Amino acid sequence: MSARRSLVWLGLTPEPEQELPAAVAALRSPAVGRPPSALVAAERHRVERLVLRGTQRGWLRYLREVTDLVVRAAGSRTTDPKAALLAGEVVLDHHRMLIGLPGAGYDRTALQRHELERALARLRERPEPALVGPSEPWSAI
Repeated sequence: MSARRSLVWLGLTPEPEQELPAAVAALRSPAVGRPPSALVAAERHRVERLVLRGTQRGWLRYLREVTDLVVRAAGSRTTDPKAALLAGEVVLDHHRMLIGLPGAGYDRTALQRHELERALARLRERPEPALVGPSEPWSAI
């Protein structure tokens, strides 16, 4: 590692490393529901590699991919919104914290913050899935 490589971005928050692998795997998975464990493991490995050996620029490129997945999910009626909400909130919080770091990271993520805010609003407005069967146990009596 060169002496010029800035590591200040690594101190922001651990939530992306902890929360994103499973959420992103769910967004990348073709099937609704729990993503395959191999897909989660691959995503976890990618995040680990970025954090341990990557740069802030590479990390922000990855978060751009996550933003695109969240925006796509917000426009889809077939995607389970839970994973998209989690991923979007984690990335948006991360991008908001960039304001406290030196460099242009905060300015470079301005468009993503705007896209995430809009996507999260759409996901939150989505109606809850309808319950199958009676919603109250005594309604069949």
